Amino acid sequence: MTSGIRPIDVMLQRAGIRGHQRAPSDSKEFHELTKRDALRLLENDVDRLLQTTEPAHRPALQAEMNRFAELFGRFLQEEGPALDWNKIQKLPENAVMNYSNLKSPKNEQIRNMLDKLVVIKLNGGLGTSMGCHGPKSVIPVRSDLTFLDLTVQQIEHLNKTYDANVPLVLMNSFNTDEDTEKIVRKYKGFRVQIHTFNQSCFPRISREHFLPVAKDFDIEKDMEAWYPPGHGDFYDTFRNSGLLKKFIGEGREYCFLSNIDNLGATVDLNILNKLVGEERASTPFEFVMEVTDKTRADVKGGTLIQMENKLRLLEIAQVPKEHVDDFKSVKTFKFFNTNNIWANLSAIDRVLRERTLNMEIIVNNKTLENGLRVIQLETAVGAAMKCFDGAIGINVPRSRFLPVKKSSDLLLVMSNLYTLKNGSLVMSPQRMFPTTPLVKLGENHFSKVKEFLGRFANIPDIIELDHLTVSGDVTFGRGVSLRGTVIIIANHGDRIDIPAGAILENKIVSGNMRILDH
Repeated sequence: MTSGIRPIDVMLQRAGIRGHQRAPSDSKEFHELTKRDALRLLENDVDRLLQTTEPAHRPALQAEMNRFAELFGRFLQEEGPALDWNKIQKLPENAVMNYSNLKSPKNEQIRNMLDKLVVIKLNGGLGTSMGCHGPKSVIPVRSDLTFLDLTVQQIEHLNKTYDANVPLVLMNSFNTDEDTEKIVRKYKGFRVQIHTFNQSCFPRISREHFLPVAKDFDIEKDMEAWYPPGHGDFYDTFRNSGLLKKFIGEGREYCFLSNIDNLGATVDLNILNKLVGEERASTPFEFVMEVTDKTRADVKGGTLIQMENKLRLLEIAQVPKEHVDDFKSVKTFKFFNTNNIWANLSAIDRVLRERTLNMEIIVNNKTLENGLRVIQLETAVGAAMKCFDGAIGINVPRSRFLPVKKSSDLLLVMSNLYTLKNGSLVMSPQRMFPTTPLVKLGENHFSKVKEFLGRFANIPDIIELDHLTVSGDVTFGRGVSLRGTVIIIANHGDRIDIPAGAILENKIVSGNMRILDH
């Protein structure tokens, strides 16, 4: 790399944006002019896109594109990892509260507490990685109930039990909005008010010339040219939807925000009691991040650090290369972020009004189906932590982090490890220890939901399972029981059929085992 020229400048030069040649190429003035040119060219291109829209829609889209241009401008200014590793301070004693020290509220206070709460689910993702069409939230996960069904059941149960009125808000993306709007109609008779709003829709940028790849604003026509810019977009779009103002006007104080595919992220009355109940602190906690103990399976997850006397989220993308091993150390960084967040609504409003919201930019490199290399600029909702006063972590039990990202997670939540109670998954009392088994299912044969379900006559008994690895063409008969460590590997061209009623305890099965009908 040329001395004195930073990575972003090299990218700009490759894109043919060379600034004004009157400035020497290693001068600060050159870098600034180059960036200004890149931003101006992008803004011109975005204006061209806006001209292809209906005039009536233009003002709202213009505001959205202004936010995109602002994000792009910030991206141009960032230089390498946005973090000076040497400035990380030791976490103060009181930075992370232990969940076990929280007190349960008195029954008669719960309704009043719930009336100060809004539940928000991030519902922008598609089920494509699991081989499903449409929003991920409509994949059946247990007893033919979807993520969305379970969420609605949980909140309806709270509202009925305590005669409360906790609303459910879904943050959709342009990928999920239309389908979600149709699906939520089926909950009309339920005791849950459901609101939806859309996060932003930003254009993907070509890595070659730093301009949008979209030819016009017809998103339906070219979905690949657009993207939802991560869940950090929540704050702006929640305010712009009018819902933030509405809920503050109703006297609501906090939102509880989580990913819809995290089945452990239920409303916790002990945490709520700390925020709005008898246990509330004299100075309110404006931002609470649920963290849990890091295991070797979570080494890439975001963690909490103290920096410039503020608690903040540190993601692996921000870590300088030479410190990645330090970041992954379970000893150095004991916690990781579950993305279950409790935030004060008035504080969100203040941070937005004062324009002090500042989240690190995540640069996501993608290759489109046509081979075009693009970047999409994203932000994470937890990265706003440092912008709030009185931010704190709560070290919660692992049971509050139960995401379903792969079919191996689906195996756990569909199994007898859990029972379903009012929309919530509760670990079976027969399980001797609170941790879930480590399950690895081969990508080639188990990654798609339909394929996965076709390989099990029914889900095995895994109450006593510690570790399961399955690779290759393997099927399971009815009533199989897996205990301890079980490894099943069918070599290429072979197939293993685990017979009905088989009990595998601390077993390695490999080679070829066919159960033939006769």
